[in-house]
Formats: sequence, C-alpha cells, structure tokens
Amino acid sequence: MEKFDRSYVRYIRYFVQWAIFFFLIYAGYRFYQFVDYFSGGQTSATSPVLRPPSVEGFLPISALMSLKLWVFTGYFDNIHPAALVIFIAALTMAFLLRKSFCGWICPVGAFSDLTWKLGKRLFRKNFTMNRYIDDSLRSLKYILMLFFIYVIAIKMPLDGIIQFIEGDYYKVADVKMLYFFTKMTTATFVTLLILFLLSMLYKNFWCRYLCPYGALLGILGICSPLRITRNEDACTHCGSCTRNCPSVLPVEEKKMIISPECTGCLTCVSRCPSKGALNMALTKKKTVPPVVFVVLVIVLFFGIISIGKISGKWNSAVTPEEYRQMTPKAEMLEHP
Repeated sequence: MEKFDRSYVRYIRYFVQWAIFFFLIYAGYRFYQFVDYFSGGQTSATSPVLRPPSVEGFLPISALMSLKLWVFTGYFDNIHPAALVIFIAALTMAFLLRKSFCGWICPVGAFSDLTWKLGKRLFRKNFTMNRYIDDSLRSLKYILMLFFIYVIAIKMPLDGIIQFIEGDYYKVADVKMLYFFTKMTTATFVTLLILFLLSMLYKNFWCRYLCPYGALLGILGICSPLRITRNEDACTHCGSCTRNCPSVLPVEEKKMIISPECTGCLTCVSRCPSKGALNMALTKKKTVPPVVFVVLVIVLFFGIISIGKISGKWNSAVTPEEYRQMTPKAEMLEHP
C-alpha cells in the first residue's frame, strides 16, 4: 500500500490539477459568452448563459481588499464573494498543509509545470540560475507581496475599500480581467510570450520569481505543522528527490524542508526509490501517508468552497441588468 501511495501520488496530483485547469477553461469560455452577450448592447438582461462565479479566482487583489474589510468590519463582499472564498481557502490550506494550493489547485501552477517539462523535452534539460542571481530574483515576488500588503492591507482605509467596492469599476472587474486576455495589448502579449519562453528554460519561472500570491502562501506555509522529512538511515543519496523537485530545493541535503518554496506537491516523495526515506510528517515526526495528505488537500479546498456556496457567499449580487448597462462601457471605466 505504501509503495502504491508513493508511486502514484504525482499522477493523482496531475489529475487534480488538470481537472481544475480544464474546468476553469470551460468556466472562462462560459464567462466569455456571458460578457459577449451584453457587450453588443442587448436590450434584454436575460442572458442565455449564466455567469460562472469561479472566474473570480483571478481577482486576488480584490480578494485581499475584501478580506481586510471582512476581518475589521464583518462585512463579506457580495460583489465578488467567490474571490474572497477562494482566497480564504488558499490561505487556510497554506497554514495547515504547506503551500499546497500552488502545488495541487492553482491552474497557473499546472500550466507552468507543463511548460518547463515541454522545455526539458525540447532542450533536453532545464537551466538553473547562479545561486546569487536566483536568490536576488526570488526576492522580487516577496517585494511585490509586501507592496500589495502595504498598499491594501495597511495603507488603504476601510472607507476607501467600501467606496471602491460600491463603484462601477469594481462591479465589472471580472469583465476587465477577461479583456486583459481577449483584448490584450501588444505589450501584454510580448510580456506573456517572454514569460512563457523563460518558463520553458527555467522551472516554474513565474511561480519561483514573480508570483506575490505564492509568496504570501509560502510565508504562511512555514507555520504549517507538516514538513517533508528525510530519514538519513533509509536515504541512499541517489539525488532523485533534488533532481525532480519543481521548486529546485536541495531535498537530499536537508533533514526537514522548511522552505517557503515547498508546495507540498509530494513529487520528491513520489520519486524516492527508498522506502521510508522521504515522508510528509508532522513536526513531531508522525508520518502522514501520501494518500491522506491528498485527501486533506481536496477536502479542505472543496469543503471551504462548499461552505461558501451553502452560506450564500458565492454568487455575485451584481444583477444581469447592471451587467447589461455596464459591460458595453467596461473598457472606458478607469480605476478610481
């Protein structure tokens, strides 16, 4: 049973990641149909396609504002509530189960994982940065994280957040995010192309160096009671764990992985050929079987989503009539 758990856990992760990825692609297409219906100035507010709330997962900055408002006032954002529910799920997962949202749920992480593997197939290897350059570049995502925390969580007053949430710009923030991809500028296209090429050459370039969302989850992940631990007596020092780690961590050299870069993906455990050499364990060394960790990840994420739906904090309060009125002018709306 243990051998099965270790050997197949990465394939379970691939299935979970890509199931979520393709679900969001479908949701994105449905949202495109929803927006397209109203962008032509329809006289009827009855769209043949319902708006999928899950697209709000791409509004993390909005979620950070909403989180501050909820914590200090008890008001739960009803304009983009799904964004806040998904954000709460990601934060909770990080606090309890390492940065597992990045390793198991995030669609950007799934695509990034595919990209560097494609690059490895084309170039027969992935490249690594000089240690000092790597450390310098990794600091960028933490700088970005601190910037957003300072501007929103610290500097932005609650009255300012309420005023922003009640404005037309925020109501169609999801539409403007869609336009970022469907009506991208030349500069945006070139930037994304460069990121794609760099991601082919270097493992998880965006996640490793530039994602402030992942940086925040990584910091919280340090508090998690779970760690990848290495049993020196069982380890054969084959190097498989280090070679296959998506976060380029020196797993073979550590007794315990505490790094905020660890996504809890269990790739190292899955690739380890030595029974008992690598395990996900509580800080008191109590081993957690891989299949149990997988179940905890899935139950925690979808459990929080379900609580959001049951409690009525999932669907937006923005009416179809408001979308009908504001969608045609969404591109002209400026950030207040």
